[in-house]
Amino acid sequence: MSKLPDPTTAWHSPDDAGKALVILLHGRGSRETDIITLADHLPIGPSYAAVRAPLAEGPGFAWFANRGIGRPVAESLAETMAWFKEWLETIAPAPRPVILVGFSGGAAFAGGLVLDDPKRFAGAAILRGTLPFDAGVPTTPGRLQDVPMFVAHGDADSVIPAELLEHTWGYLADESGAKTVGVRSPGGHNIGLDDVKALARWIEEVQEP
Repeated sequence: MSKLPDPTTAWHSPDDAGKALVILLHGRGSRETDIITLADHLPIGPSYAAVRAPLAEGPGFAWFANRGIGRPVAESLAETMAWFKEWLETIAPAPRPVILVGFSGGAAFAGGLVLDDPKRFAGAAILRGTLPFDAGVPTTPGRLQDVPMFVAHGDADSVIPAELLEHTWGYLADESGAKTVGVRSPGGHNIGLDDVKALARWIEEVQEP
């Protein structure tokens, strides 16, 4: 594969290295300028950034090559995660707290990052998406022990396969060891008002010392 492009980042406001950083990860075929607007509805306190995924996809961009909806190609996911982590260390080197918030394809990418290195992230939110099962990252019991996780699913979601949504919910709630907050709604494949309110509360709790 050719060299991935340099990251393009959108900021909600000027970054403050003394604060936690919340990174918003857009869905497949979207871009960073679409999801950064979510920060308007999230708590004052952290810095907020959105980075553009590195692979061209339709009118936008994607985080990994797919072998089916919600099923990343392992080699592609490994390459783009390495690309992201290199960017992250220039933006928010450890031990600065970093919280991931991903929607749809960005949710799978956020899940891959936290499963790959649970100690690196202060928490991760999986919005209307699945974890990347069978994609080269560990999904063993207890893998996310005590990691704050947030998951929001819509019962009418017709984009992400139902079996992946249920597997994700079950793993995060019962197997992963994570401190999981779950929100289910009758909605479809979109971020609803109840999701945003619950996400905002979760971020406030996670960023507290």
